[in-house]
Amino acid sequence: MPTFTVFKGSENGDIVKSTTTREVRPDEVLIKVTHSGVCGTDAHHRHRDIVLGHEGAGVIEQLGTQVTTLSVGDRVGWGYVHSSCGNCAECLTGKENLCAYNETFSRSNLDQGSFAHYGIWKASYIFKIPDSIAPEHAAPLMCGGATMFHVLRSFDIKPTDRVGVIGVGGLGHLAIQFASKMGCEVVVFSSTENKRKEATELGAKQFVAMQGKDELESTVGKQIKHLIVTTSSPPDWNKFLPIMAPGAVIYPVTVSYDELKLPYRVITRKELRVQGTLVSPRQTHREMIAFAGLHGIKPIIEEFPMSVEGIMDALERLNSGKMRYRGVLHV
Repeated sequence: MPTFTVFKGSENGDIVKSTTTREVRPDEVLIKVTHSGVCGTDAHHRHRDIVLGHEGAGVIEQLGTQVTTLSVGDRVGWGYVHSSCGNCAECLTGKENLCAYNETFSRSNLDQGSFAHYGIWKASYIFKIPDSIAPEHAAPLMCGGATMFHVLRSFDIKPTDRVGVIGVGGLGHLAIQFASKMGCEVVVFSSTENKRKEATELGAKQFVAMQGKDELESTVGKQIKHLIVTTSSPPDWNKFLPIMAPGAVIYPVTVSYDELKLPYRVITRKELRVQGTLVSPRQTHREMIAFAGLHGIKPIIEEFPMSVEGIMDALERLNSGKMRYRGVLHV
């Protein structure tokens, strides 16, 4: 029965080095972790006595007796959802991410995560990583990448649609790449001019610096059909709703415990929609990996060692807003 090093949160927010002992069940695989993404959700749970991390990448070292779809030595990753019931309407229609009985990071398997040297996970929730994607880039795609791709793939966003992205950060810089490679016309909104060159290189067709602007209609021109909100705080809706096309959709993807408040009249007059999204279902996750490998999409990363000090440094940089743009831990 394998015993391996893990890194947990604590009541005061410090990272604690610990160990986990788990058997490899017949439908599971043992993965040697090489890299882990550092996500905002990890920061939200650093004050809990649980193993952190849910953007894992590594190499399979052991197979359960029933596993036939994977091999020892495969480069693989895993994300936020670990398992689901397999029998409910959501599971049977390919939406196991919405299963009421699914097992996810921070709710299940609290004794292990991707902030670790090893992980034991169900083989059916493991994703092969192609040679075209480096493991340090694969890890952040397992949650951040899959979440952004799910928005663009699953809610009727079409090539040539005008897609607005608020924020050039951990999620926003991935949304720009995916949307532009899908053929969308991407308009990026950022607080200042600082990220204009980078956003344009990632695929933005238009960049709008919000600082000092009282309205956006004269700057943006053609209206926005889909608006992806990736910033940690809500935008000024009085500026953004006038540039939304009739029937447009707003996607709030930032994890927040605050209320989402919108002006009532404009929503009804333009028949706007607010589309909630969660992490990606498995098939969309597989498509994301294939799409990223085919089009050379990769996160911009900063690397840190998989140690107490390295994890603390990564979380502090993330909390300060200085991370450009995804933190990655390496063993």
